[in-house]
Amino acid sequence: MSEDEKTPKIAVVTGAAGGLGRAITEALVEDGFQVIGLDIDATGLKEIASEQVTTLTVDLADPPAIRAAFQQLEVTYGGLDVLVNNAGTCFMSEFPDIPDQEFSKQMEINFGSAFHCSQAAVKLMQGRDGVRKIVNISSNGAYNFDVFDPPHYRASKAAMDTLTKDLARRYARDRITVNSIAPAMTETPLFGVVSEEVLAAAIAQMPHGRAMQPSEVAAWVRFLVSPAGDVSSGNIIILNQGRDVR
Repeated sequence: MSEDEKTPKIAVVTGAAGGLGRAITEALVEDGFQVIGLDIDATGLKEIASEQVTTLTVDLADPPAIRAAFQQLEVTYGGLDVLVNNAGTCFMSEFPDIPDQEFSKQMEINFGSAFHCSQAAVKLMQGRDGVRKIVNISSNGAYNFDVFDPPHYRASKAAMDTLTKDLARRYARDRITVNSIAPAMTETPLFGVVSEEVLAAAIAQMPHGRAMQPSEVAAWVRFLVSPAGDVSSGNIIILNQGRDVR
């Protein structure tokens, strides 16, 4: 058995207690990663904790808390191979009546958490063997303006995708790849933020007549963090069943 086979790679998944985060965590565990799940939801984290899943309760809108979590990770594991910036939410106030606090919180959770986690992660990826990976979970809402997503949500995800391209270019020669996955309607607890009528109308636009499943998005994460994804960087991978092809 080689040294690589003996020592599992280390992956961080943010928003690990949510529907999509759980699917991503499960996929990475199946592929042999030691996963560190970060989330503010302590109860949800307890449900996914296992020998291969270490959990840390972290407010991902709090940069000092993020730094402390990654410092703890460094002490325990010595470094990091994969970061999946999955944490996100969607506040539904409509423009122009979006409260200041809601705007700030939307940007802090969706974009700020990815920015600050990437800052901390890159330092722990330096010097690790192989190609290290950052995968950002964006949204089709950053590109499709026919659906219900409010502008501060769209902006937070578009900012994430700009970060993806910047970091991909910045760290290409360091063999750190950075990609975004931008799914359309995916069946997660965030479905609860909209009315049944709005949800039905959005799903009706999907060519397959259904929302996507978290496991389908997780499969793309699995691909990107596998050796097959080593040559992909700086890409925004849009998953929407072909809805926006014109």
